[in-house]
Amino acid sequence: MNMQVRRPSLEALYREVDNFTPKKEKPQPPRIGISSNRKDGLSCIAETYVQSVLQAGGAPVLIPVITDIEAITAIVSGLDGLLISGGGDMNPLYVSEEPVPQLQDVDTFRDEFDLILLRLATNRQLPVMGICRGHQIINVAFGGSVYQDIYSQHEGKLIKHSQTLSREYASHSVRITDPTSRLFEILKKETNVLVNSFHHQAIKEVAPEFRETAVAPDGINEAMEHPEKEIFSVQWHPEAMASNGDELMQELFKHHVEAARLFKEAKRIHQRNVILDSHTDTPMIFPGQFNLGEKEGGKVNLPLMEEGLVDAAIMVAYIPQGKRDDASLHQATDFAINRLNEIHRQMEINRGRMNIAHTPQEVWVTKDAGKKAIMLGIENGYAIGKDLGNIARFKKLGVSYITLCHNGSNDICDSARGEAEWGGLSPFGKEVVAEMNRLGIMVDVSHAAESTFYDALELSQLPIIASHSSARALCNHPRNLTDDQLKALAAKQGVVQICLYKGFINEDAEKASLTDAVRHINHIVNLIGINHVGIGSDFDGDGELIGCRASNELINITVRLLKEGYSENDIAKIWGGNLLRVMSRVQTAYNG
Repeated sequence: MNMQVRRPSLEALYREVDNFTPKKEKPQPPRIGISSNRKDGLSCIAETYVQSVLQAGGAPVLIPVITDIEAITAIVSGLDGLLISGGGDMNPLYVSEEPVPQLQDVDTFRDEFDLILLRLATNRQLPVMGICRGHQIINVAFGGSVYQDIYSQHEGKLIKHSQTLSREYASHSVRITDPTSRLFEILKKETNVLVNSFHHQAIKEVAPEFRETAVAPDGINEAMEHPEKEIFSVQWHPEAMASNGDELMQELFKHHVEAARLFKEAKRIHQRNVILDSHTDTPMIFPGQFNLGEKEGGKVNLPLMEEGLVDAAIMVAYIPQGKRDDASLHQATDFAINRLNEIHRQMEINRGRMNIAHTPQEVWVTKDAGKKAIMLGIENGYAIGKDLGNIARFKKLGVSYITLCHNGSNDICDSARGEAEWGGLSPFGKEVVAEMNRLGIMVDVSHAAESTFYDALELSQLPIIASHSSARALCNHPRNLTDDQLKALAAKQGVVQICLYKGFINEDAEKASLTDAVRHINHIVNLIGINHVGIGSDFDGDGELIGCRASNELINITVRLLKEGYSENDIAKIWGGNLLRVMSRVQTAYNG
């Protein structure tokens, strides 16, 4: 272990410290939090953890064993990555089991600390690495199970899993089980790897969504990872080997530090630019009153936006397509107004944390004030009924766009779903588009039939948007846009916002993932350029993907875009710049 010790001269030491200036061209190292162990009332950690992080280029931050959630939140907010370290046994009550006789020393206080720390870190999408006990903690936290004692609970023939050799020496081998895994790449595509071993507890069933990546010769799990998020863990103690010169084990820490560096850059981009989600259905999941200031079960609210460093969301009043008699149309209009007013009420009860924004400038002002901007939209022009005057009413309430239809034709146009009725826009629909142009409301063609799309594009005097649509070339769904539609939209300076609804991202919907969403972004950028693509999650309208299920997870897209080589300017355009450009153009045309 290389520990630099200077000559004991106070004057020389202070001179070196005072003269040190970080190089501007070299970013400061990412801060890697290391969870402390707890022994004899002391928060402590083996220095091998610290040295391994240092050698990999990270700045280690030791986190004391505490359970004060406010204090841990403050600590986590300043981290770029987290390492959950090894230690003693877990309390089996956390997996609803009674203790077996072979259970060893349990420290429930440390269990609570680790679980709180891990929850807060993963809520903020920090890259996480787990070692030994940390491996097991991560598995339990995400719904997996553990053996309290493999020797008494595992039915097969076991090798020795708790060596008497010094920790820097390997004692057995592990086999990499998944050649598509990150672990296989990190470990230089070695199929069999020599590791050390100090445990009698182990993972029994891997947590849902995670995949096993390595096993011991007796079949005991030795490693796992999340397929989309930067979370991985190993059962052995690589820090002991890495800090003593094992280059292969050092690769694990280099990978983690690099993931933390990317996450740090993603946070910086979110802090410097407006991050806007162009389509959420949050008002739909609350039939009555609700409070955006609380985590009430939805996927978009102020706490989740704060965790994910998301600045703005366009919340829509969604109206399912219904009957088109006068009474039903009036009811649809009233329902839309009720939902819009309920969003306005949120500002009254959360005035210190949010603002209703009407313009791009107000979004920036709100961000600069440290608040979240909520904008308004309407999903389904059915809410207009047959009265053009309703469009002005919606404008007064702050509506920035109206989706012309939903699933099924209405009095405005044909939908991508259901029987065609008008062959595109109806005569009334053409009046609607003209009135929206006049009033500075964006025309949204998501859900529209191709005929409607082209009619709206031709008739509108201003750029139009698709607030939540993806690429049909990658997922053949009628709700998605063809390459020809995408080219036509870009030619008129419009923008398409990638939708995170799994059925629009992958034809095998249950496999739809963050990786698929990035493929859609790449496809559209390559096809029509960086200036015409954004993101509309459709959260709370069943939008969700593996690796991106709520507002706090949207930063994972930013991390992936950085990996793909997108610049900050590119990412800023995708995360709202393009949509706000169109919104500004449309609103500028309004002289009211």
